[in-house]
Amino acid sequence: MTGMTHAMVKGSNVPLDAAGIRAVLRWSPGTGTPDVDASVLLLGRDGRVRSDADFVFYNEPRHPSGLARHLPKKRGPEGLTDTVEVDLAALDSGVDRVVIAASCDGGPFRLVRDLCVLLYATSGPQHSPLVTFEVRPDTGGETALNCGELYRKDGGWKFRAVGQGYTTGLVGLATEFGITVDDVDVDAGPDRAAPQQTSQPQPQSQTAAMEATRAHQPDLGPTSAYGYPLPAPARGHVPAQPAYGYPQPVASVPAPPTVPPHQQPQPGYPAYGYPQPVGAAAAFTLPPQGPQFQPGR
Repeated sequence: MTGMTHAMVKGSNVPLDAAGIRAVLRWSPGTGTPDVDASVLLLGRDGRVRSDADFVFYNEPRHPSGLARHLPKKRGPEGLTDTVEVDLAALDSGVDRVVIAASCDGGPFRLVRDLCVLLYATSGPQHSPLVTFEVRPDTGGETALNCGELYRKDGGWKFRAVGQGYTTGLVGLATEFGITVDDVDVDAGPDRAAPQQTSQPQPQSQTAAMEATRAHQPDLGPTSAYGYPLPAPARGHVPAQPAYGYPQPVASVPAPPTVPPHQQPQPGYPAYGYPQPVGAAAAFTLPPQGPQFQPGR
């Protein structure tokens, strides 16, 4: 197909007579309009990428072979554009299909006005596209679109207008074609490194929150609950009488009384309670007896 522009409708296809294709996404900017990004996926005969390197987008703007590229965005008189290029004639036979995709950041595609795909031959004039396709999402809630596909047919290449949407964004579209999303950062914005993740406090369970609170509280020592000894009273403080059944506070053991020094009684003045002096032993004499006990009477 040469010398004319073919306006496509959803589901139609057209042969391409070009060694390389420049696919341009174009839309009208405005307040509240999400940013749109173009990307391509190189698929094998099974309809899936051969590796994550077959996904070319703003964070991986060049295929290792150099045959697929993402170009910088531009602002023109008819709107904003984002562009990808593929050298169809140089692709190896393992690539059977090329998906031209669009994704938006900041809202669904119903907020994007005048979205269309324009295909140019990379070696031909840039003022006249080979194909135009006005992309209209089915529901408007989509955040990613398979706009169209370049596929091999009878030794050449054809373009099919698809317009299939995904509400799961570029991640959902990439996963659909076999991309391992954990290994490819598709959430970072275009033309900038992926933002560093800021540590956010994670919600804690009630038990974890109580443990964390307890860890930051001062150690007040054992309480007076059953099974724990009561704290020793402060000097001069009379603690309240604990309830019946709770252990009583342990009183401090009083110091033994001070024993005064032993004093000896003064001579002649024995003190009460002290042993009296023992006098000299006197001869034992029976007391006077009555007449009945006297001999001879």
